Amino acid sequence: MSEDLSRPVLLLDGASLWFRSYFGVPDSIKAPDGRPVNAVRGFLDTMSQLITLHQPRRLAVCLDLDWRPAWRVAAIPSYKAHRVVEEEPDGVVDVEEVPDELTPQVDMIAAMLDAFGIASAGAPGFEADDVLGTLAATERRDPVIVVSGDRDLLQVVTDAPVRVRVFYMGRGFAKATLFGPTEVSEQYGVPVDRAGAAYAELALLRGDPSDGLPGVAGVGEKTAAKLLAEYGSLTGILAAADDPKSTLAKAVRAKLQAATDYIAAAEPVVRVAVDAPVTFDRDSDALPLIAHDPQRVAELGAELGIGSAIIRLQKALDGLT
Repeated sequence: MSEDLSRPVLLLDGASLWFRSYFGVPDSIKAPDGRPVNAVRGFLDTMSQLITLHQPRRLAVCLDLDWRPAWRVAAIPSYKAHRVVEEEPDGVVDVEEVPDELTPQVDMIAAMLDAFGIASAGAPGFEADDVLGTLAATERRDPVIVVSGDRDLLQVVTDAPVRVRVFYMGRGFAKATLFGPTEVSEQYGVPVDRAGAAYAELALLRGDPSDGLPGVAGVGEKTAAKLLAEYGSLTGILAAADDPKSTLAKAVRAKLQAATDYIAAAEPVVRVAVDAPVTFDRDSDALPLIAHDPQRVAELGAELGIGSAIIRLQKALDGLT
């Protein structure tokens, strides 16, 4: 299902897209000097496709300046703990495992974005999700399309004060889905009038092993959706659990009451921030129609052997009217 969102601001989940490009494009794609550039080419081609499809007025690539913020770990120590790389028997290095051949390609992508004049944004101490959430929540002019392969971002969908949609690419570009409140409600069974917030509460209740969130023991996605549909919100569910006269099943009541501490701690962890101190690497997120530094773009294209991807990106920009 699609909508006519005229000239949106496109917010890209940078790490999500270049990880998917790295694993989705053959590693036989190399620069003339033999360095792998599969993620670079995949990222640029994906961005070109997104620009052609959504015709944005503005675009920002949102970055993870802290993939595992201390404030989230303090609340839920298991948060992304399985992704930490152990270095010493008595300590760990708090760095997410990134394939050796991807790390230098992230720098190449950053250099190309800078040469083209395409904005990137980040916030110290916050994840890319928080940057995306803050920019979406504070936008007052244009409709917003958030692009990510992370379902956590479905919580940002809304119709006011501007329309915010999520172009979910979890199954690749060809099978990507544009989610708004209606689609989130239909897919996950949450109340449509607060679909975004309810999705975050659904995630809190069911848990998320990929992020190290245990969830409420014995409460899966279907049960969580049923509770939200019946009681409207997490607040309503907890009120019912505390009310001996409510119709809440005794077994579910016991599970929720046993998880009171987890729920209180997890709520700010699960919800994306809407007030992160976001800064941009340039003065404007306006999407350039021509490269800011054509010579540098040409040099990078020759050095990395990705001239065809650059041509496709410029063609996508040429298509903006």
